[in-house]
Amino acid sequence: MKILFAGPSLSGTEFVPVRAGEDRVLPEYALTCRGPAKCGDITHAVDQGFRVIGLVDGRFEDVAAVWHKEILHALSAGATVYGAASMGALRAAECHPFGMIGIGEVFERYAFGGLEDDAAVAQVHAPAEFGYVAFSEAMVTIDTTLDAALAAGAITAEEHGFIRTKADAVFFKERTWRRIFDVVSPDIDQAAERLKPHIRNIKHEDAEALLDVLLERKKPVSPKESTSDFADWQFNETTQWRKLRV
Repeated sequence: MKILFAGPSLSGTEFVPVRAGEDRVLPEYALTCRGPAKCGDITHAVDQGFRVIGLVDGRFEDVAAVWHKEILHALSAGATVYGAASMGALRAAECHPFGMIGIGEVFERYAFGGLEDDAAVAQVHAPAEFGYVAFSEAMVTIDTTLDAALAAGAITAEEHGFIRTKADAVFFKERTWRRIFDVVSPDIDQAAERLKPHIRNIKHEDAEALLDVLLERKKPVSPKESTSDFADWQFNETTQWRKLRV
């Protein structure tokens, strides 16, 4: 049994629920789709019998986020756990030494590329009933766009650094391309025209890559650095873990 937790990273696709709190079951893929995961959701999925779990998006502001311990529990129960794009990339970067499988560029940036800020994947988005449409842009999207623009010669290295600093200073709930263009336009000529052709929705790209693996259309490609460091680890049912199970 396979389950996917996703929201804004896969907005506009058939792989997100259409109503909050309800699963979207896709028999043609043998896949159950749920919205962004919160604390306890991974454990609940394991208890329900799911043994292949894809974690893309997660909740973090109004509720507790997915615990690392939940992922370790899932792995200890024999589940295969994939992570990408958003909360999934964060948890995969932290749990890949124990066997979680990270997929995509955002995961690699967190695991091996020096990216440390959890908020770099944060976005504001609509609820399930409105398709999880994102109202803001994540910093990882800004970063990949600026990198692409720099590689194409659309901006200079100095402009890259300046725009990134300005974008990062905008509160994540207010960070849109329009806001960024407004902030940098006094100093960067034709910023919008130069950057728009290079915009990359890296979270969506990585979520699609996870889907390819989850649906067995492709095999995961794991960097050699991501091999498990703790092959013989054992799950420890701590007091805090037992509280989560109550």
